[in-house]
Amino acid sequence: MRRFSFSAALFASFSIAAPAFAQDADAGQRVFNQCRACHTVDKVGRNGVGPNLWGIVGRKAASIEGFRYSSSMRTLAEGGLTWNEERLTAYLTNPKAVVPQGSMAFAGIRNEQQLKDLLAYLGKQTD
Repeated sequence: MRRFSFSAALFASFSIAAPAFAQDADAGQRVFNQCRACHTVDKVGRNGVGPNLWGIVGRKAASIEGFRYSSSMRTLAEGGLTWNEERLTAYLTNPKAVVPQGSMAFAGIRNEQQLKDLLAYLGKQTD
């Protein structure tokens, strides 16, 4: 009986903790406010200092027509860089680690929950 109680308690603790780590696109929209100084995320939006991020998830890097990407970003794009969740996670955590000579001045998002929420929000910004 003790083994069952311990297992049940352990399972309950995981099920209680799980919602705290769920992705929340609404919270991600608030996190995106940090990005708005340089980026838009509108279907027909303009580029700012950074490219429009509509449809970023699954998009080939450096592919927005008319935006002037850094040579490092263009080189990575020529090598096949596509913005999937794994690569966006790495980039948004530490942009200079992914694109060392890139022009993005943002230091990165260190809070794991904010990062997950932002990815959920960006993932919804597509057709």
